[in-house]
Amino acid sequence: MGIADRKIREKEELTRNILDAARSLFIEKGIDKTSIRNIADKIEYSPGIIYHYFKDKNEIFHALHSEGFNELRKRMRVLVSVDNPMERLKALGKVYIQFAIENTDMYDLMFIKEAPIDHVKDMRDPCWDEGVGAFDFLKFTVQDCIDQGHFKGHSLEPLTFMIWSAVHGMVSLKIRQRTDVIDPEAEKTIIESAYISFKLMLDKA
Repeated sequence: MGIADRKIREKEELTRNILDAARSLFIEKGIDKTSIRNIADKIEYSPGIIYHYFKDKNEIFHALHSEGFNELRKRMRVLVSVDNPMERLKALGKVYIQFAIENTDMYDLMFIKEAPIDHVKDMRDPCWDEGVGAFDFLKFTVQDCIDQGHFKGHSLEPLTFMIWSAVHGMVSLKIRQRTDVIDPEAEKTIIESAYISFKLMLDKA
């Protein structure tokens, strides 16, 4: 391996170390209580090195946020081969829920914490492409459903937002442990049961 290749690899490894350290501290301390110095101390570098790779803390967390959206979008895109749009829509919800439950800390960063959004002031900014891409795939599927005669009387944007909000609400309540008010036996499977009910509602649309 040449010197140039080695430098590229070292830069990639350090970037990865910074992101991994930031993710760990986010889980442990929260975004507000995590500083650049905390991240630098964790990887045993000076804060100046961190600033060489990222301009501030929000940019670091946005990079993690982007990774999460890329992974979610990748899982969603697998369903492009499902020809029946209503079945694709129901499968998208299942993928979304599974992603959230398997990656609760990342999901919290993507959708609940404010720091990454502080970094992207304008949703039309190219930095937000990952999030827009995931929402657009959902919207594309909803439009296919409308084209096939489903959801009569509904408009695309508010309908897509409503569907997303319904599924997002289910998993957010679960992740934030707000389902404790439900009967303990029912709570064990509340997400699965609620989504089955949601799919039955979609079937009638």
